[in-house]
Amino acid sequence: MGLPRDLRLSRFCPHCASPLAERRPPGDGRDRLVCPACGFILYLGLKAAAGTVPVLDGRLVLIRRGVPPGEGLLSFPCGYAEIDETLEECALRETREECGLEVRLEGLLGAYSYPPSVDDGSRVAVIAYAAAVVGGEPVAGDDATEVVLADPAAVPWGDLAFLSARDAIRDRLARGGLTGGPATPPAPGRGSAPPPRRAARRPRGGPPSA
Repeated sequence: MGLPRDLRLSRFCPHCASPLAERRPPGDGRDRLVCPACGFILYLGLKAAAGTVPVLDGRLVLIRRGVPPGEGLLSFPCGYAEIDETLEECALRETREECGLEVRLEGLLGAYSYPPSVDDGSRVAVIAYAAAVVGGEPVAGDDATEVVLADPAAVPWGDLAFLSARDAIRDRLARGGLTGGPATPPAPGRGSAPPPRRAARRPRGGPPSA
């Protein structure tokens, strides 16, 4: 099995800087990027991202993305996990950075990953938590341009940036405890929802997240 095109972008060995070659190591079942000079094998895997689907005053807290991928569309606050933090710490940090809220995690909603045929090429495993807001104010930061407080009965399904956003919000609605709202997204083209309530915004800062 050959490497997908987007995974061939790593061209040099991180140990000795020699050019990497696509080879199948002995006993392996698929091709890898191998250094012919020192034997180093570069194993490529999914990146981990974590976030929350917070609830504030009975509404779902979403952010409008200000950077690609999904620029201008909605998602829940989420981003890549740093090497020195847990997934839970990542979810709390990203929520604080992107929408200004302190939250309490209320359980795992799900872990979401998709085949390359429907992925945007970033190859991310997204972990989403249910969360209750315990402090802060809903104002946009980091790579978000605004915070949107969406009524559970009027989720803007057609305005969501990612499959993981759709699936995590669906799972949050299925969890219950909110007023109204279907547990599954409507089929494309079926009706329209009233516009969600929008919160304030603040100047962006910090590195982009997933």
